[in-house]
Amino acid sequence: MSRIIYTRTDEAPMLATASLLPIIDGFTDQAGVEVQTRDISLASRILAAFADVLPEDQKVHDALGELGQLVKDPSAIIIKLPNISASVPQLTAAIRELQADGYDLPDYPSSPTTDEEKDARARYDAVKGSAVNPVLREGNSDRRAPQAVKNFAKAHPHSMGEWSAESRTSVATMDGSDFRSNETSHVLEKDDTLTIVHVAADGTETVLKESLPVLEGEIIDSTVMDAAALDQFLTEQIAEAKKRGVLFSLHLKATMMKVSDPILFGHTVRAFFPALFEECGDALQKAGLSANNGLGGILGGLDQLDDATAQRVCDLVQQGLEEGPELAMVDSDKGITNLHVPSDVIVDASMPAMIRAGGTMWGPDGTKKDTLAVLPDSSYAGVYQATVEDCRTHGAFDPATMGTVPNVGLMAQKAEEYGSHDKTFEIASDGAVEIRTAAGDVLLRQEVRTGDVFRSCQTKDAPIRDWVQLAVRRSRESGMPAVFWLDDSRAHDRALIEKVTAYLAEEDTDGLDIRILDPVSATQHTLDRVRRGEDTISVTGNVLRDYLTDLFPIMELGTSAKMLSVVPLMNGGGLFETGAGGSAPKHVQQLVEENHLRWDSLGEFLALAEALRHLARTTDNERARILADALDRATETLLNEGRSPSRTTGEDDNRASHFYLAMFWAEELGRQDDAEVAALFQPIAEKLRAGEEMILNELNSVQGSAVDIKGYYFPDQDAVSAVMRPSTTLNTIIDALRTR
Repeated sequence: MSRIIYTRTDEAPMLATASLLPIIDGFTDQAGVEVQTRDISLASRILAAFADVLPEDQKVHDALGELGQLVKDPSAIIIKLPNISASVPQLTAAIRELQADGYDLPDYPSSPTTDEEKDARARYDAVKGSAVNPVLREGNSDRRAPQAVKNFAKAHPHSMGEWSAESRTSVATMDGSDFRSNETSHVLEKDDTLTIVHVAADGTETVLKESLPVLEGEIIDSTVMDAAALDQFLTEQIAEAKKRGVLFSLHLKATMMKVSDPILFGHTVRAFFPALFEECGDALQKAGLSANNGLGGILGGLDQLDDATAQRVCDLVQQGLEEGPELAMVDSDKGITNLHVPSDVIVDASMPAMIRAGGTMWGPDGTKKDTLAVLPDSSYAGVYQATVEDCRTHGAFDPATMGTVPNVGLMAQKAEEYGSHDKTFEIASDGAVEIRTAAGDVLLRQEVRTGDVFRSCQTKDAPIRDWVQLAVRRSRESGMPAVFWLDDSRAHDRALIEKVTAYLAEEDTDGLDIRILDPVSATQHTLDRVRRGEDTISVTGNVLRDYLTDLFPIMELGTSAKMLSVVPLMNGGGLFETGAGGSAPKHVQQLVEENHLRWDSLGEFLALAEALRHLARTTDNERARILADALDRATETLLNEGRSPSRTTGEDDNRASHFYLAMFWAEELGRQDDAEVAALFQPIAEKLRAGEEMILNELNSVQGSAVDIKGYYFPDQDAVSAVMRPSTTLNTIIDALRTR
């Protein structure tokens, strides 16, 4: 049988899988397609990291490592659902849950001193943050809104907040001494093995990164965030927000940029509560309570302090909240601020949400207010400022008429900043950081001071060439112009522009509109076209890929989860990603409290159709093509008939949406031209249609009461299945199909 790998991940997508996967299994089995699962959830990754020291009955297979090899196989077809990009608070919560389940795991050592603690820290650090995506993305990104989804959004436009010309919302960013301004870059002339070395002011050398293999033509960068300049900038912006009477909001990516951005987050917490850290900083440090883990981590760890100190911390936090500007809130009702948890406010989701809401965020009093959005590094802050200015001038976008902005993203083989985790360091003392060749020559050098954040990233030549080819192919296939978002005032982008120009010359671009613009100019060019209803492909590096595939879809479709995300793997396989999972924690909370899951599996439907279509092309499996085409038609029917999940408990949720998908899919298969396939699915369609009332009653009648899935990061799968498959009628029909 042909094979598709379907990943088990975390939170709401994991719950939805328990309902949807049996349906997928039943339908695909009729086409000779086997759907296998691999568990790459955070909990599974933790257990796999300690498999060599856990007892036999607790060992877990390293599914992510297996898939990391499989993506290099031309036959690979993988459907990848959203997973947790774990921040330290999430990681430690998952560890505690596993420990409570009886797994003999060490605590996460925040300040390791012994060899055992250092070993545990290294294992956990390999799991946290964006540990999954760099392993699986052995290809560049082709992300776009499927036509059916775009048509539905135009016919049924989602709500948009009103923009006022008097809006006081703005974006603040550093004007120097940041990652962008300090960047240097070098293109390797031959294969080599580099070393990153810290040279202290007294000449003492410390190897930060040993044995860094690089290839001919590869781009290697180095840069540094000046900690003192960062602190001054943050203090100024906090004062500015207070002066202007707007919310203060911080926008970072502490999950993907798992080393640098938690440090920047910690600087912001300290800048906002200076009295707290001046008076109690030493006590917090001794208790292992780091500002990098957010205000929530400090308040949640008060039991590590003596009573008097704990009370003083609470008093100083309250004082800081009263004396400073109002903070943007994650949850006003629960008092969870923008500075509580590093992973709560992710820039690529939080900034588009703010723009969609008319430039406002929630304030402490539960009302929406203008905000000063702080993005310390200036690399891409201008993209958001240009969008804010455009909305202030022209008003909100109109989903019924606006154009679409698909993206071709450079991300293969850990390209650019997201591959920098193992080359990012908080500097221990004044001096310099040098990147040296195997022969000892210095390629790049950065002057540094204590507390600065040094970062190096690398981008291989083969992914760049593949990226250019993909951009040309998508422009040709779609008929859309394409814009490379590259800034010739940045060292890294200058190197990329040289390569892009050379590789474009090798492609057939006759009749195509392909240009290179700096990100701010590209933003304005694209927005002008969007407002005219014109479509434009954005061709970007890895970080902008992440930012833009939320920014434009949230404007166009209301969510990035409705985007089709295809990763044509460089060796011929296919990786099909199913959308964003940023709101998944709230979905799980609602399920546990009310037995209602509002997660929309549209991304899974779209990815499955593309995976089946890819399989049909590569294995000459006609039935897989029939299934794919019928699934697309069924998905369009589901959208047009309004069968997506409701947010309201008691109404149709994720499980009902899956039922309708199965019914519409079976009906489409029952009426298509292949008589044998039609004969298989017509009876299924009839049973589902006849049982519609009973099935919906069984699915919806269970709502309104709390359920126990026996865990959050590592729930009991039997309990999850029982919750997510409450319709005996539906289960009987689907399970019979699966056993044929």
